[in-house]
Amino acid sequence: MASFRKTSSEETVDSRVIATGNTAPSQQRQPLRSVALSQAQAVLLFPWYVRTRIVGRAEVSQKGAAKMSSWKKLLIQFGVCFAVGLCLGWFTPHKWMLDSLPVERKSVFGDGKFAEAEVFGRSEAANALAGMENVTKRKDMISVNGAGNFSGLDVNFDMPLEPRKLLIIVTPTYVRPFGSYYLTRLAHTLKLIPPPLLWLVVEMRYQSLETSQLLRETGIMYRHLVCDTVLTNVKDREAYQRNTALAHIEQHELDGIVYFADDDNIYTLELFEQMRNITRFGTWLVGLMAPGKSRAILEGPVCEGEKVLGWHTSERRKRLRRFHVDMSGFAFNSTILWDPRRWNRPTSEPIRHRDTIREGFQETTFIEQLVPDESYMEGRPLGCLKVMVWHLHLEAPKGFPYPARWTLTTPLKANMPLHKDD
Repeated sequence: MASFRKTSSEETVDSRVIATGNTAPSQQRQPLRSVALSQAQAVLLFPWYVRTRIVGRAEVSQKGAAKMSSWKKLLIQFGVCFAVGLCLGWFTPHKWMLDSLPVERKSVFGDGKFAEAEVFGRSEAANALAGMENVTKRKDMISVNGAGNFSGLDVNFDMPLEPRKLLIIVTPTYVRPFGSYYLTRLAHTLKLIPPPLLWLVVEMRYQSLETSQLLRETGIMYRHLVCDTVLTNVKDREAYQRNTALAHIEQHELDGIVYFADDDNIYTLELFEQMRNITRFGTWLVGLMAPGKSRAILEGPVCEGEKVLGWHTSERRKRLRRFHVDMSGFAFNSTILWDPRRWNRPTSEPIRHRDTIREGFQETTFIEQLVPDESYMEGRPLGCLKVMVWHLHLEAPKGFPYPARWTLTTPLKANMPLHKDD
Protein backbone atom coordinates (compact mmCIF):
# COMPACT_ATOMS: atom_id res chain seq x y z
CA MET A 1 0.00 0.00 0.00
CA ALA A 2 2.81 2.33 0.81
CA SER A 3 4.52 1.84 -2.56
CA PHE A 4 1.31 2.46 -4.44
CA ARG A 5 0.78 5.85 -2.76
CA LYS A 6 4.28 6.82 -3.48
CA THR A 7 4.02 5.89 -7.09
CA SER A 8 0.74 7.76 -7.58
CA SER A 9 2.07 10.87 -5.96
CA GLU A 10 5.10 10.77 -8.16
CA GLU A 11 2.97 10.30 -11.25
CA THR A 12 0.82 13.25 -10.25
CA VAL A 13 3.81 15.42 -9.83
CA ASP A 14 5.23 14.30 -13.16
CA SER A 15 1.99 15.00 -14.97
CA ARG A 16 1.80 18.48 -13.48
CA VAL A 17 5.36 19.18 -14.46
CA ILE A 18 4.75 18.00 -17.98
CA ALA A 19 1.54 20.03 -18.26
CA THR A 20 3.22 23.23 -17.11
CA GLY A 21 6.30 22.56 -19.19
CA ASN A 22 8.75 22.81 -16.26
CA THR A 23 11.24 19.99 -15.73
CA ALA A 24 13.41 19.74 -12.69
CA PRO A 25 16.67 17.82 -12.49
CA SER A 26 15.15 15.43 -9.99
CA GLN A 27 12.63 14.31 -12.56
CA GLN A 28 15.34 12.88 -14.80
CA ARG A 29 16.12 10.32 -12.16
CA GLN A 30 12.54 8.96 -12.04
CA PRO A 31 11.87 5.32 -12.90
CA LEU A 32 11.11 4.32 -16.47
CA ARG A 33 7.50 3.50 -15.63
CA SER A 34 6.95 6.97 -14.23
CA VAL A 35 8.35 8.55 -17.34
CA ALA A 36 6.16 6.46 -19.58
CA LEU A 37 3.04 7.36 -17.64
CA SER A 38 3.85 11.07 -17.76
CA GLN A 39 4.36 10.90 -21.53
CA ALA A 40 1.01 9.16 -21.92
CA GLN A 41 -0.67 11.87 -19.89
CA ALA A 42 1.01 14.54 -22.03
CA VAL A 43 -0.35 12.87 -25.14
CA LEU A 44 -3.83 12.91 -23.65
CA LEU A 45 -3.59 16.56 -22.60
CA PHE A 46 -2.10 17.76 -25.89
CA PRO A 47 -5.46 18.40 -27.67
CA TRP A 48 -6.66 20.51 -24.76
CA TYR A 49 -3.42 22.48 -24.73
CA VAL A 50 -3.55 23.11 -28.48
CA ARG A 51 -7.21 24.14 -28.36
CA THR A 52 -6.57 26.59 -25.52
CA ARG A 53 -3.65 28.27 -27.27
CA ILE A 54 -5.42 28.57 -30.63
CA VAL A 55 -8.68 29.83 -29.17
CA GLY A 56 -6.83 32.44 -27.04
CA ARG A 57 -4.92 33.73 -30.01
CA ALA A 58 -8.10 33.83 -32.09
CA GLU A 59 -9.91 35.90 -29.49
CA VAL A 60 -7.00 38.35 -29.32
CA SER A 61 -6.89 38.60 -33.11
CA GLN A 62 -10.66 39.19 -33.25
CA LYS A 63 -10.41 42.02 -30.73
CA GLY A 64 -7.55 43.63 -32.68
CA ALA A 65 -9.48 43.25 -35.93
CA ALA A 66 -12.52 44.92 -34.33
CA LYS A 67 -10.37 47.84 -33.22
CA MET A 68 -8.77 48.20 -36.66
CA SER A 69 -12.17 48.08 -38.37
CA SER A 70 -13.50 50.91 -36.19
CA TRP A 71 -10.51 53.11 -37.07
CA LYS A 72 -10.93 52.26 -40.72
CA LYS A 73 -14.59 53.24 -40.59
CA LEU A 74 -13.73 56.61 -39.02
CA LEU A 75 -11.04 57.29 -41.60
CA ILE A 76 -13.38 56.37 -44.43
CA GLN A 77 -16.16 58.61 -43.10
CA PHE A 78 -13.74 61.53 -42.64
CA GLY A 79 -12.41 61.10 -46.16
CA VAL A 80 -15.89 61.04 -47.67
CA CYS A 81 -16.99 64.19 -45.80
CA PHE A 82 -13.80 66.01 -46.76
CA ALA A 83 -14.22 65.09 -50.44
CA VAL A 84 -17.88 66.21 -50.46
CA GLY A 85 -17.04 69.55 -48.84
CA LEU A 86 -14.16 70.14 -51.26
CA CYS A 87 -16.37 69.41 -54.24
CA LEU A 88 -19.09 71.74 -52.99
CA GLY A 89 -16.56 74.55 -52.52
CA TRP A 90 -15.15 74.12 -56.02
CA PHE A 91 -18.27 73.44 -58.03
CA THR A 92 -20.92 75.61 -56.28
CA PRO A 93 -22.91 77.50 -58.95
CA HIS A 94 -22.55 81.29 -59.00
CA LYS A 95 -26.29 81.61 -58.61
CA TRP A 96 -26.17 80.20 -55.08
CA MET A 97 -23.44 82.65 -54.05
CA LEU A 98 -25.30 85.63 -55.52
CA ASP A 99 -28.51 84.78 -53.69
CA SER A 100 -26.68 84.77 -50.36
CA LEU A 101 -25.25 88.29 -50.90
CA PRO A 102 -27.61 91.25 -50.33
CA VAL A 103 -25.48 93.84 -52.17
CA GLU A 104 -26.65 94.70 -55.62
CA ARG A 105 -23.20 95.45 -57.07
CA LYS A 106 -20.09 93.57 -56.08
CA SER A 107 -16.51 93.96 -57.25
CA VAL A 108 -13.41 92.01 -56.45
CA PHE A 109 -10.05 93.63 -57.20
CA GLY A 110 -6.73 91.86 -57.22
CA ASP A 111 -3.47 93.17 -55.88
CA GLY A 112 -1.54 92.85 -59.14
CA LYS A 113 -0.98 95.39 -61.83
CA PHE A 114 -3.94 94.11 -63.81
CA ALA A 115 -7.06 92.77 -62.19
CA GLU A 116 -10.51 91.72 -63.29
CA ALA A 117 -13.66 92.64 -61.44
CA GLU A 118 -17.01 90.94 -61.76
CA VAL A 119 -19.91 93.30 -61.37
CA PHE A 120 -23.34 91.81 -61.00
CA GLY A 121 -26.14 94.23 -61.71
CA ARG A 122 -29.68 93.48 -60.57
CA SER A 123 -32.82 94.89 -62.16
CA GLU A 124 -36.24 94.27 -60.65
CA ALA A 125 -39.40 94.06 -62.72
CA ALA A 126 -42.53 94.26 -60.64
CA ASN A 127 -45.49 92.19 -61.77
CA ALA A 128 -48.50 94.22 -60.58
CA LEU A 129 -51.07 91.54 -61.44
CA ALA A 130 -49.52 88.66 -59.57
CA GLY A 131 -47.83 90.83 -56.95
CA MET A 132 -44.56 89.04 -57.54
CA GLU A 133 -41.12 90.44 -58.27
CA ASN A 134 -39.01 88.81 -60.93
CA VAL A 135 -35.37 89.48 -60.28
CA THR A 136 -32.98 89.13 -63.17
CA LYS A 137 -29.26 89.26 -62.67
CA ARG A 138 -26.73 90.37 -65.22
CA LYS A 139 -23.05 89.57 -65.04
CA ASP A 140 -20.57 91.86 -66.75
CA MET A 141 -16.81 91.85 -66.86
CA ILE A 142 -14.67 94.96 -66.52
CA SER A 143 -10.94 95.38 -66.17
CA VAL A 144 -8.95 97.77 -64.02
CA ASN A 145 -5.35 98.66 -64.77
CA GLY A 146 -2.74 100.20 -62.49
CA ALA A 147 -3.68 103.77 -63.46
CA GLY A 148 -7.25 103.28 -62.33
CA ASN A 149 -8.75 103.35 -65.87
CA PHE A 150 -11.75 101.15 -66.59
CA SER A 151 -12.48 99.31 -69.81
CA GLY A 152 -15.72 97.62 -70.71
CA LEU A 153 -19.14 98.70 -69.52
CA ASP A 154 -19.75 101.91 -67.57
CA VAL A 155 -20.21 101.04 -63.91
CA ASN A 156 -21.10 103.43 -61.11
CA PHE A 157 -19.41 102.68 -57.81
CA ASP A 158 -20.98 103.96 -54.60
CA MET A 159 -17.69 104.06 -52.69
CA PRO A 160 -14.56 105.92 -53.86
CA LEU A 161 -11.46 103.96 -54.78
CA GLU A 162 -9.31 106.32 -52.69
CA PRO A 163 -10.07 107.21 -49.06
CA ARG A 164 -11.31 110.72 -48.40
CA LYS A 165 -9.15 113.20 -46.55
CA LEU A 166 -10.08 114.12 -43.01
CA LEU A 167 -11.64 117.59 -42.70
CA ILE A 168 -10.69 119.37 -39.46
CA ILE A 169 -13.20 122.19 -38.93
CA VAL A 170 -12.14 124.74 -36.28
CA THR A 171 -14.93 126.92 -34.85
CA PRO A 172 -14.29 129.50 -32.11
CA THR A 173 -17.51 130.39 -30.31
CA TYR A 174 -19.01 131.86 -27.15
CA VAL A 175 -22.44 132.03 -25.54
CA ARG A 176 -24.52 134.85 -26.99
CA PRO A 177 -28.13 135.41 -28.11
CA PHE A 178 -27.55 134.10 -31.65
CA GLY A 179 -25.10 131.40 -30.57
CA SER A 180 -27.65 128.57 -30.63
CA TYR A 181 -28.86 129.61 -34.07
CA TYR A 182 -25.34 129.83 -35.49
CA LEU A 183 -24.09 126.53 -34.10
CA THR A 184 -27.27 124.68 -35.06
CA ARG A 185 -27.09 125.98 -38.63
CA LEU A 186 -23.42 125.04 -38.95
CA ALA A 187 -24.05 121.62 -37.42
CA HIS A 188 -26.76 120.85 -39.98
CA THR A 189 -24.34 121.83 -42.75
CA LEU A 190 -21.55 119.62 -41.41
CA LYS A 191 -23.92 116.65 -41.06
CA LEU A 192 -24.45 116.69 -44.83
CA ILE A 193 -20.71 116.36 -45.54
CA PRO A 194 -19.46 112.81 -46.19
CA PRO A 195 -17.12 111.54 -43.44
CA PRO A 196 -14.45 111.65 -42.16
CA LEU A 197 -14.89 115.01 -40.45
CA LEU A 198 -13.76 116.31 -37.05
CA TRP A 199 -15.33 119.43 -35.56
CA LEU A 200 -13.11 121.31 -33.08
CA VAL A 201 -15.27 123.76 -31.12
CA VAL A 202 -13.26 126.08 -28.85
CA GLU A 203 -14.56 128.24 -26.00
CA MET A 204 -12.85 130.62 -23.57
CA ARG A 205 -12.16 129.76 -19.93
CA TYR A 206 -14.74 126.92 -19.58
CA GLN A 207 -17.13 124.67 -21.45
CA SER A 208 -20.56 126.24 -21.38
CA LEU A 209 -23.54 123.99 -20.72
CA GLU A 210 -25.40 125.44 -23.69
CA THR A 211 -22.67 124.54 -26.18
CA SER A 212 -21.98 121.13 -24.63
CA GLN A 213 -25.61 120.07 -24.82
CA LEU A 214 -25.94 121.28 -28.40
CA LEU A 215 -22.83 119.41 -29.54
CA ARG A 216 -24.00 116.15 -27.96
CA GLU A 217 -27.24 116.31 -29.91
CA THR A 218 -25.69 116.98 -33.33
CA GLY A 219 -24.38 113.46 -33.98
CA ILE A 220 -21.13 114.84 -35.43
CA MET A 221 -17.68 113.69 -34.34
CA TYR A 222 -16.43 116.66 -32.33
CA ARG A 223 -14.00 117.74 -29.62
CA HIS A 224 -14.99 120.49 -27.22
CA LEU A 225 -11.83 122.41 -26.37
CA VAL A 226 -11.23 125.17 -23.84
CA CYS A 227 -8.78 128.06 -24.17
CA ASP A 228 -7.48 128.48 -20.62
CA THR A 229 -5.53 131.66 -21.35
CA VAL A 230 -6.17 134.07 -18.50
CA LEU A 231 -5.80 137.65 -19.68
CA THR A 232 -7.32 140.80 -18.25
CA ASN A 233 -7.65 142.48 -21.63
CA VAL A 234 -7.92 140.11 -24.58
CA LYS A 235 -7.54 142.03 -27.80
CA ASP A 236 -8.52 139.22 -30.17
CA ARG A 237 -10.42 136.40 -28.48
CA GLU A 238 -10.70 134.27 -31.61
CA ALA A 239 -6.93 134.31 -32.15
CA TYR A 240 -6.36 132.55 -28.81
CA GLN A 241 -9.14 130.08 -29.52
CA ARG A 242 -7.73 129.17 -32.92
CA ASN A 243 -4.27 128.77 -31.40
CA THR A 244 -5.73 126.28 -28.92
CA ALA A 245 -7.09 124.23 -31.81
CA LEU A 246 -3.78 124.44 -33.68
CA ALA A 247 -1.90 123.22 -30.60
CA HIS A 248 -4.35 120.32 -30.29
CA ILE A 249 -3.82 119.32 -33.93
CA GLU A 250 -0.06 119.58 -33.56
CA GLN A 251 0.03 117.59 -30.32
CA HIS A 252 -2.08 114.71 -31.66
CA GLU A 253 -0.59 114.92 -35.19
CA LEU A 254 -3.97 114.94 -36.90
CA ASP A 255 -3.61 114.40 -40.65
CA GLY A 256 -6.21 116.27 -42.68
CA ILE A 257 -7.29 119.64 -44.06
CA VAL A 258 -7.69 122.45 -41.51
CA TYR A 259 -10.39 125.06 -42.07
CA PHE A 260 -11.41 127.94 -39.80
CA ALA A 261 -15.21 127.95 -40.03
CA ASP A 262 -16.78 130.74 -37.98
CA ASP A 263 -20.23 129.86 -36.73
CA ASP A 264 -21.84 133.01 -38.14
CA ASN A 265 -20.89 132.25 -41.78
CA ILE A 266 -22.96 130.56 -44.47
CA TYR A 267 -21.33 127.71 -46.38
CA THR A 268 -22.13 125.62 -49.44
CA LEU A 269 -21.50 121.88 -49.55
CA GLU A 270 -19.32 122.30 -52.63
CA LEU A 271 -16.81 124.22 -50.52
CA PHE A 272 -16.03 121.17 -48.39
CA GLU A 273 -15.82 118.94 -51.46
CA GLN A 274 -13.21 121.29 -52.93
CA MET A 275 -11.19 121.19 -49.71
CA ARG A 276 -10.50 117.47 -50.06
CA ASN A 277 -8.60 118.19 -53.31
CA ILE A 278 -6.11 120.50 -51.58
CA THR A 279 -2.50 119.35 -51.50
CA ARG A 280 -0.86 122.11 -49.44
CA PHE A 281 -2.80 125.38 -49.39
CA GLY A 282 -6.09 126.26 -51.08
CA THR A 283 -7.91 129.57 -51.37
CA TRP A 284 -11.19 130.89 -52.83
CA LEU A 285 -13.50 133.90 -52.97
CA VAL A 286 -15.52 135.05 -49.94
CA GLY A 287 -18.63 137.20 -50.02
CA LEU A 288 -18.62 139.90 -47.32
CA MET A 289 -21.06 142.56 -46.19
CA ALA A 290 -19.81 146.12 -46.15
CA PRO A 291 -19.52 147.77 -42.70
CA GLY A 292 -22.73 149.68 -43.31
CA LYS A 293 -24.41 146.50 -44.63
CA SER A 294 -25.43 148.45 -47.70
CA ARG A 295 -23.52 146.41 -50.29
CA ALA A 296 -21.63 143.15 -50.75
CA ILE A 297 -17.89 142.83 -51.20
CA LEU A 298 -16.00 140.00 -52.90
CA GLU A 299 -12.53 139.30 -51.60
CA GLY A 300 -10.12 136.60 -52.65
CA PRO A 301 -7.83 135.32 -55.41
CA VAL A 302 -7.93 135.90 -59.15
CA CYS A 303 -7.01 132.61 -60.81
CA GLU A 304 -6.25 131.00 -64.13
CA GLY A 305 -7.22 127.42 -63.54
CA GLU A 306 -5.59 126.60 -60.20
CA LYS A 307 -2.83 129.18 -60.53
CA VAL A 308 -3.27 132.34 -58.45
CA LEU A 309 -2.50 135.42 -60.56
CA GLY A 310 -3.52 138.17 -58.14
CA TRP A 311 -6.05 139.38 -55.59
CA HIS A 312 -9.32 141.23 -55.51
CA THR A 313 -10.43 143.46 -52.65
CA SER A 314 -12.82 146.39 -52.34
CA GLU A 315 -11.54 147.95 -49.12
CA ARG A 316 -8.75 150.49 -49.37
CA ARG A 317 -7.42 149.90 -45.89
CA LYS A 318 -6.74 146.26 -46.75
CA ARG A 319 -4.69 146.94 -49.88
CA LEU A 320 -1.46 147.09 -47.87
CA ARG A 321 -1.75 143.42 -46.95
CA ARG A 322 0.43 140.76 -48.56
CA PHE A 323 -2.39 138.25 -49.09
CA HIS A 324 -5.94 139.55 -49.48
CA VAL A 325 -7.79 136.58 -48.02
CA ASP A 326 -10.54 136.41 -45.44
CA MET A 327 -10.22 133.96 -42.53
CA SER A 328 -12.92 131.79 -44.16
CA GLY A 329 -11.25 131.95 -47.56
CA PHE A 330 -8.46 129.39 -47.19
CA ALA A 331 -7.62 125.91 -45.90
CA PHE A 332 -4.33 124.06 -45.54
CA ASN A 333 -2.80 120.67 -44.90
CA SER A 334 -2.48 119.95 -41.19
CA THR A 335 0.91 118.25 -41.60
CA ILE A 336 2.45 121.70 -42.12
CA LEU A 337 1.95 122.26 -38.40
CA TRP A 338 3.78 119.17 -37.11
CA ASP A 339 5.94 117.94 -40.03
CA PRO A 340 8.12 120.86 -41.23
CA ARG A 341 10.61 118.60 -43.05
CA ARG A 342 7.95 117.35 -45.42
CA TRP A 343 7.24 120.88 -46.64
CA ASN A 344 10.82 122.21 -46.37
CA ARG A 345 9.94 124.85 -43.85
CA PRO A 346 12.98 126.92 -42.87
CA THR A 347 12.08 126.86 -39.19
CA SER A 348 10.33 124.50 -36.81
CA GLU A 349 8.73 127.33 -34.82
CA PRO A 350 5.04 126.65 -34.13
CA ILE A 351 2.59 128.28 -36.53
CA ARG A 352 0.19 130.43 -34.52
CA HIS A 353 -2.03 133.49 -34.77
CA ARG A 354 -0.60 136.67 -33.30
CA ASP A 355 -2.66 138.82 -31.00
CA THR A 356 -0.38 141.83 -31.40
CA ILE A 357 -1.26 142.30 -35.07
CA ARG A 358 -3.67 145.09 -35.81
CA GLU A 359 -7.18 144.35 -37.03
CA GLY A 360 -7.45 143.20 -40.62
CA PHE A 361 -3.92 141.75 -40.82
CA GLN A 362 -4.44 138.52 -38.88
CA GLU A 363 -5.06 136.48 -42.02
CA THR A 364 -2.04 137.62 -44.02
CA THR A 365 0.45 137.22 -41.16
CA PHE A 366 -0.81 133.70 -40.53
CA ILE A 367 -0.66 132.70 -44.21
CA GLU A 368 2.90 133.99 -44.48
CA GLN A 369 3.89 131.23 -42.04
CA LEU A 370 2.29 128.55 -44.25
CA VAL A 371 3.45 129.43 -47.78
CA PRO A 372 6.19 131.72 -49.12
CA ASP A 373 4.22 133.09 -52.10
CA GLU A 374 1.28 132.53 -54.46
CA SER A 375 3.06 129.79 -56.43
CA TYR A 376 2.38 127.41 -53.54
CA MET A 377 -1.36 128.16 -53.52
CA GLU A 378 -4.20 126.33 -55.25
CA GLY A 379 -7.26 128.25 -56.43
CA ARG A 380 -10.60 126.55 -55.78
CA PRO A 381 -12.64 125.86 -57.81
CA LEU A 382 -10.99 126.12 -61.21
CA GLY A 383 -10.86 129.77 -62.20
CA CYS A 384 -12.02 130.95 -58.74
CA LEU A 385 -15.32 132.14 -60.23
CA LYS A 386 -17.73 130.84 -57.61
CA VAL A 387 -18.56 132.22 -54.18
CA MET A 388 -18.92 129.27 -51.80
CA VAL A 389 -18.97 131.08 -48.42
CA TRP A 390 -20.64 134.26 -47.16
CA HIS A 391 -19.71 136.31 -44.11
CA LEU A 392 -22.70 138.50 -43.22
CA HIS A 393 -21.71 139.92 -39.78
CA LEU A 394 -25.13 139.46 -38.22
CA GLU A 395 -25.13 139.93 -34.45
CA ALA A 396 -27.64 140.93 -31.82
CA PRO A 397 -27.21 144.40 -30.30
CA LYS A 398 -25.29 144.72 -27.06
CA GLY A 399 -27.35 144.26 -23.93
CA PHE A 400 -29.89 142.09 -25.71
CA PRO A 401 -31.32 139.76 -23.00
CA TYR A 402 -31.57 136.02 -23.52
CA PRO A 403 -32.39 133.19 -21.12
CA ALA A 404 -29.67 131.04 -19.61
CA ARG A 405 -29.15 127.78 -21.55
CA TRP A 406 -31.56 129.22 -24.11
CA THR A 407 -34.45 127.93 -21.99
CA LEU A 408 -37.07 129.92 -20.08
CA THR A 409 -37.28 129.23 -16.35
CA THR A 410 -40.74 130.79 -15.92
CA PRO A 411 -43.56 130.91 -18.47
CA LEU A 412 -44.26 134.19 -20.21
CA LYS A 413 -47.34 136.25 -19.42
CA ALA A 414 -49.74 136.87 -22.24
CA ASN A 415 -49.80 140.61 -22.84
CA MET A 416 -52.55 140.06 -25.41
CA PRO A 417 -54.93 137.53 -23.82
CA LEU A 418 -57.72 135.92 -25.78
CA HIS A 419 -61.28 136.95 -24.83
CA LYS A 420 -64.34 134.87 -25.47
CA ASP A 421 -67.04 136.53 -27.53
CA ASP A 422 -70.36 137.13 -25.73
